[in-house]
Amino acid sequence: MRGGPPGVRGFAVAGDGGRVEYRLARNALVREVRRGRLSRVEVCDAHPELLRAARNVGAAAGEPCPICGADDLVEVTYVFGARLPPNGRCPASRAELDRLCNRAEQVACYVVEVCPSCAWHHLVRMFPAGGRQRAARRRAQEG
Repeated sequence: MRGGPPGVRGFAVAGDGGRVEYRLARNALVREVRRGRLSRVEVCDAHPELLRAARNVGAAAGEPCPICGADDLVEVTYVFGARLPPNGRCPASRAELDRLCNRAEQVACYVVEVCPSCAWHHLVRMFPAGGRQRAARRRAQEG
């Protein structure tokens, strides 16, 4: 995401804490590949399930892959939290993401960029969402 509110593609998130961006780490890794210090084999190793999610439920990132340049990158979001599967949930639609991010329990959302062609992947950002009960308790204590 380039600017705008924290979240996914303009989706404002509620909850405590802020967004963590990993763009600097990504750019450093891409530089190492371009300089020949890392090979494509070392960085293009996305798990088959991540590639499947990218092909089926990912959102276009609007930029080319920094490694192969062939395809547009895809962003895949995973949500982790109480009463979710241990390996997280990969929302298939905006409505499902909205439901997960508006839960009473706080969740952690991770956005991963993936190139379905060469299997490049990198964590782009992490942000907390949800937690209405905790936020309401804090407001009541402050008020």
